[in-house]
Amino acid sequence: MKKILAIVQHRKGRSPGQRFRFEHFIPVLEANGYEIIFSNIISEKDDQIFYYKGKYFAKLLIVLKSLRHRLKDLGKAKNCDAVFIYREAFMLGTTYFEKRLSKINIPVVFDFDDSIWLNDTSEGNQNLAWMKKPEKTADICRLSDLVIVGNQYLSEYAKKKNENVRIIPTTINTNYHKPLKEKTPSDKVCIGWTGTTTTLKHYDTAIPVLKRIKEKYGDKVYFKVIVNTEEWNIDFDVKLVKWSKENEIEELCEFDIGIMPLPDDEWSKGKCGFKGIQCMALKMPVIMSPVGVNTDIIDNEKNGYLADTENEWFNYLCLLIDSFELRQQIGKTARKTIIEKYSVKVWENQVLDIFNELTNG
Repeated sequence: MKKILAIVQHRKGRSPGQRFRFEHFIPVLEANGYEIIFSNIISEKDDQIFYYKGKYFAKLLIVLKSLRHRLKDLGKAKNCDAVFIYREAFMLGTTYFEKRLSKINIPVVFDFDDSIWLNDTSEGNQNLAWMKKPEKTADICRLSDLVIVGNQYLSEYAKKKNENVRIIPTTINTNYHKPLKEKTPSDKVCIGWTGTTTTLKHYDTAIPVLKRIKEKYGDKVYFKVIVNTEEWNIDFDVKLVKWSKENEIEELCEFDIGIMPLPDDEWSKGKCGFKGIQCMALKMPVIMSPVGVNTDIIDNEKNGYLADTENEWFNYLCLLIDSFELRQQIGKTARKTIIEKYSVKVWENQVLDIFNELTNG
């Protein structure tokens, strides 16, 4: 049995990026003769410390523990047939581990799904940003045998550092992400967003138009945010739900309309549209900013909506709030798009082929 050492930050099921870039391909790899050695460095307990302000000594202990863990991984890698690195091997600016792994006689696969060569440190660690080195992404590209990215924008960056680049879009298991039941007309319409604490700032950009919607519709609409925290100071009335893998589908299915606002900047151009893909798979209409890969996912006014200005956001939201039938129609087409273009089933054989090519070479 061939072995793949998966070098990741988080435990299984914790990180959306890990889940939808690699973890849900594990079953097809295992079914075809691969053993996945999953090596994460941030535990559930560490989560309560590492991404929040302060607690510097505790964070130092996490870094030291992670250092020891990765040193052990160098030994494990010698008995593997390939190494998969998601985003980076270590949380600080060093590429020491990637360099060591590249010198072992096995292929190294590097996957990323954001513009991680730009500085986008979590809010809780802003004053530690100097310890990061986002430009190390270029070095990791050069050190890898293959780079996998989520869209064309990321591919253009990676190809400047490594000729061997493949695009695998962020995908979703449509047998898992599916409506729990058919929607029925209701007196209330839920406008929803899901993400992490690092992307809450994107939701903030939509608050002005959401306030206009509330002024127009009153109690007919309400807003729901699913995020990995219970602490969020915001001058806006939202139903805040802490994300949990155990009930994520149930919570998402409360949405009648999904939104994915983004600023038009270099970081956002590297985003892979997952928030929209997730909602579309659940057969709901989505409004997204026309930034980056969103313009590939959405066929405007057919399987969703692309809104640039505040008035466009307002008008599209009004259209959907006013018509249950339109929400149903757009949602049905949206799910069809995801099944045909962004599902695990469509892409799993390509991922399998990649590892077969590398390990048979």
